[in-house]
Amino acid sequence: MNVMSILSADWLRESIYIICVMLFIFGLKMLSNPRTARKGNLLSASAMIFAIIITIFEKNIQGYQIIMVANIVALTTGYFMAKKVPMTAMPEMVAIFNGFGGIASALVAVSEYYERTGKLDDLQLSSVTIAEQVVQTTGSIPGFHGNIIVFITLFLSILIGMVTFSGSFIAFGKLAEWISGKPVKYFMQHYLNLLMFVATLVIAVLMFLEPANANYFWYIAGIAFVLGITLTIPIGGADMPVVISLLNSYSGIAVAMTGFVLSNNLLIIAGSLVGASGIILTQIMCKAMNRSLVNVIFGGLGGDVAAGDGEAGHVGNFKSMGAEEAGMILDMAETVIIIPGYGMAVSQAQHAVKELAKLLEKRGVDVKFAIHPVAGRMPGHMNVLLAEAGIDYDKLYDMEINRQFSNTDISIVIGANDVVNPAAKTNPSSPIYGMPVLNVEESRQVLVLKRSMKPGFAGIENDLFYKENTTMVFGDAKKTIEAITRSLEEMGAK
Repeated sequence: MNVMSILSADWLRESIYIICVMLFIFGLKMLSNPRTARKGNLLSASAMIFAIIITIFEKNIQGYQIIMVANIVALTTGYFMAKKVPMTAMPEMVAIFNGFGGIASALVAVSEYYERTGKLDDLQLSSVTIAEQVVQTTGSIPGFHGNIIVFITLFLSILIGMVTFSGSFIAFGKLAEWISGKPVKYFMQHYLNLLMFVATLVIAVLMFLEPANANYFWYIAGIAFVLGITLTIPIGGADMPVVISLLNSYSGIAVAMTGFVLSNNLLIIAGSLVGASGIILTQIMCKAMNRSLVNVIFGGLGGDVAAGDGEAGHVGNFKSMGAEEAGMILDMAETVIIIPGYGMAVSQAQHAVKELAKLLEKRGVDVKFAIHPVAGRMPGHMNVLLAEAGIDYDKLYDMEINRQFSNTDISIVIGANDVVNPAAKTNPSSPIYGMPVLNVEESRQVLVLKRSMKPGFAGIENDLFYKENTTMVFGDAKKTIEAITRSLEEMGAK
């Protein structure tokens, strides 16, 4: 028995698949803790590499050289993207990756469809002979009547895959601000979406009855592509973290469906893990916003207040000061809570924030970080940035820190908007009313670092900016924090 025959043995492949599944599960578990996340990511990536290698040696695989070249190109591209893409663009990259997962599943569905039915149009034979030949090559008879599960999962692969693909790139456009972050609503949008979904079901029935007609298959793909756009574009910028996690779940479900199509247990389990974890994360995000998933998808939060330039539309007077004055105020503080938001990501200020926190701690100040679950543009965005800067995870707190704001001397808000907006608790007419927010206004003094008074990504005015104990510090967050740090250093140790 030669090496190739051993590597192509079913028992070996399935055994390695089981090992890979175990590594995926352990890796996913390790990703839940920042201390072990790096190892968990490496463990899961290694499992995928092993799975790809052993799959290439499957007996039915032909043209493995092309597959190897494709993998090398993909690995190289992914490596340089991970190295070159700045942390500020991480949400956009995650959105693109979700889209790639969706289109990969859709392309597999295309390939499998033509593998099972593509020969029917070319064979000028009797129906009995056609059936015999297709059974020999695909293990199924024409029309998928021999395997209804394969047909259903094939339909779901192309439907979910295309929705994920187009929806992810719309999310990318919104995150990159190529498309307005405001909800884009249109006439009878919910009814049109429902009509398109029903249309895919009707066409699927026709394809089941007449599988050799490839037009039905492409009709489903085309409608699903449009449906992904029409489902995503009405969602406002404030809901992007939820959308990202939901699309991630979609991509996992699409992979699981592809696993059923290909009868590949590893794809089924891996896709199920991604799909389930994405749904769980989506629910966590929705809970953090005190909204249902249906409300997120169909509610269109954001854009109710114009986010235009200038100072128009403000609800009161605000105070401002320079970085040196902010440093003088911090010089007298004993407790400080730092609340990072997307503004920190935009200016890449995480390392400057670490230096400020380090200096304050040297001066005997108790420094903590308050992280809202939906701060930034993707789940865990702020955690990723602070971890990159090397800030101790023990200093990061979620909503539980709300009990400590009333005993805090100074809270520093760095580019956060909706997650610190008191209107969520006091203004029933606000689009974010009922959303749990950080009780920043309870601090003795609040410093808000922003470029201007312009509202955040959701376009909602922030009442915090006009509170009596709030002072604005305008400018680029990184430069402002560096200036505050220099001011403190010049004042010397206490």
